[in-house]
Amino acid sequence: MASVDDIVLSNFRSRTYRLLSEDQVKSPEQAVQFVNERGFIFFWPVKDFDLPSLWTAVAGDRPVPNEHDDPGHITWGWKDSMLDKRRWYYGKLLRRRASLVSLDIIPYFYTLSDRVGDLDDYMLLYEEGRLTFEEKSIAEALLKFGALNTIELRQKAQLSASSAKSRFERALAALQSGLWVLPVGVAEAGAWRYSFIYELFDRWYPQVISKAREITRQEAYRKLSSLYLDSVGVSTTKEIRRLFRWKKNAIERALEDLFAESSIIRLGEDHWASSGLLA
Repeated sequence: MASVDDIVLSNFRSRTYRLLSEDQVKSPEQAVQFVNERGFIFFWPVKDFDLPSLWTAVAGDRPVPNEHDDPGHITWGWKDSMLDKRRWYYGKLLRRRASLVSLDIIPYFYTLSDRVGDLDDYMLLYEEGRLTFEEKSIAEALLKFGALNTIELRQKAQLSASSAKSRFERALAALQSGLWVLPVGVAEAGAWRYSFIYELFDRWYPQVISKAREITRQEAYRKLSSLYLDSVGVSTTKEIRRLFRWKKNAIERALEDLFAESSIIRLGEDHWASSGLLA
């Protein structure tokens, strides 16, 4: 069994998280390059989950401040300006938190989703009791009326009552994590004159469907597990399961396959490391 020194791991993550001053992200184009390099990251750091984020790559390893004039919040403007450019995927994917995914990698997530590649396939899950009424209503509204800002979407989905706000927000987050819908722009709407515009995922990224069909589920498990370890250096089967919400046997098989290929290192019964960590 190999072991990893804390300093070795810290130095590894300093590189993959872009924490060193000379590696920090300084422009939208560099942000796209960073996402393509890592495959997938969080937009903000998420407590208790190890994964690079755009915030730390720009602002350094420090808490996200409440002050709106903090220089690190330039990431917010970058994200908004890129929503309609189709340079990456942005949405509440991992743990239903804001995530950024390379367009080369999003098909692997699609392969592991409940999607079958039809605009109205949400009805299959609804009929099986795996989609809520609110989720179905939002998807139906987008299918019928096209892209809508948040205010319009609540109205068209008949969820505009104040009592329905929390149910709408939960449903919207669930639909994003399932790759049914995603934000594609910003509108001057609502009390703050700021509102996301949402669209059906398949209408926005139709090419993802054909690419996903060429990827087996086991290939997707292996690819995403490998990318994750290449970002964080060291993790456990349990932590991988917590992040992706995959079934344990699927993760274990993927990790054993990667180990057999010498793509990752076994540190213990449940501990794994990127092969690049000890190189």
